Amino acid sequence: MRETVIERKLRDRVRELGGLCLKWESPSYTGVPDRLILLPRGNVLMVETKAPGKKERARQRYVQGLLRDLGFTVFSTVDSIEKVNDIVNICKKIINEEAK
Repeated sequence: MRETVIERKLRDRVRELGGLCLKWESPSYTGVPDRLILLPRGNVLMVETKAPGKKERARQRYVQGLLRDLGFTVFSTVDSIEKVNDIVNICKKIINEEAK
């Protein structure tokens, strides 16, 4: 399975929840996660997608650590539809908790 298939599935599933799943590219700062998930009421999650069997580079792991230290939720090595489903379920929980 290609990484683009995983990214597309994640994007479509987040959109069904009423959120956005934007491609994140930062020309002046390398190693940022592939996708930003923007959920209602200002919730932001970040996702590094990979083709099955691929791993993050050292720079990506470093940047993910910086983002986590700032308090962001970052998902690493999302390389399967099962992992996409896990993230979608977490997004649903966040949305449901915020709605209370």
